[in-house]
Amino acid sequence: MRIVRDWQFVEAEDRGASAAIGNFDGVHRGHQYVIEIARANAAQTSAPLGVMTFEPHPREYFAPKAPPFRLMNSEARAHRLEWLGVEKLYELSFNDTLSALTPRDFAARVIVDGLGLNHVVVGEDFHFGKGRAGDAGDLVEFGRTLGFGVTVAPLMHDTGEEISSTAIRQALTEGRPGDAARMLGHWHRIDGKVIRGDQRGRDLGYPTANMSITGLHPPRFGVYVVKVDVLTGPHAGSYGGAASLGVRPMFGENLPNLESYLFDFKGDLYDAHLSVALIDYLRPEEKFDSLEALIAQMDADCAKARRVLAAM
Repeated sequence: MRIVRDWQFVEAEDRGASAAIGNFDGVHRGHQYVIEIARANAAQTSAPLGVMTFEPHPREYFAPKAPPFRLMNSEARAHRLEWLGVEKLYELSFNDTLSALTPRDFAARVIVDGLGLNHVVVGEDFHFGKGRAGDAGDLVEFGRTLGFGVTVAPLMHDTGEEISSTAIRQALTEGRPGDAARMLGHWHRIDGKVIRGDQRGRDLGYPTANMSITGLHPPRFGVYVVKVDVLTGPHAGSYGGAASLGVRPMFGENLPNLESYLFDFKGDLYDAHLSVALIDYLRPEEKFDSLEALIAQMDADCAKARRVLAAM
């Protein structure tokens, strides 16, 4: 998959795609439906399949001090889109220039002149241009006058409830990763590089791979059953495990992070890139009376996590 970030300087080989447009935070089932429509059009017109999205998320750009809300960082989103077969990812830099474009200028300068898209697919709640002044109907009209096709996809629902990033965030906040996965169409994952921690886990007999969750919506703090994909380095592969997500109250208040213990693994994962899927929520974070009590609980957590994974 090729990633294009500057819509003003695009190689000829990256033009002419059939592209879904949106923020695609989580790449949930509704997003996947929009992408499938773009895929069908790409097949009919012998065009590459593309996705147009924005980095940073426009909400982050306009409210940088607001609480973290993203389900995915850009790395995780790119991995998921590549897994779905997207050939061209137009991850456009959302900046003063792009945010100031009127809806018509966005259609003319970005979609037509910049990327040369032959067809675009958006959800029916799509808004674009300065002040979110343009809607899906406007885009259809611009397509007619500027010469590109437009399909507006209806919103997807699950048991009567709209599938949305908001609903998925709520499920994760409440420690319901299974419900989040049903709406996502895949396990909720946290992707990133392994960073150095305090190495307490190693001293306790449970060495962990530590990852930052800065900038992401924090799922409910606690202990999870996880599946860990090691994406880079000599230990690349998939592993079951148990993970603690939170502030580690046993050792004072700390910056929230994710610490994953990989079952039946030996090796050094520092600087490797991991993708950690939250499978099941086991229990909240706790502060124990002793390290011995903590270790006993970790033993029980890992035993239960193994049982959950074995039953899948």
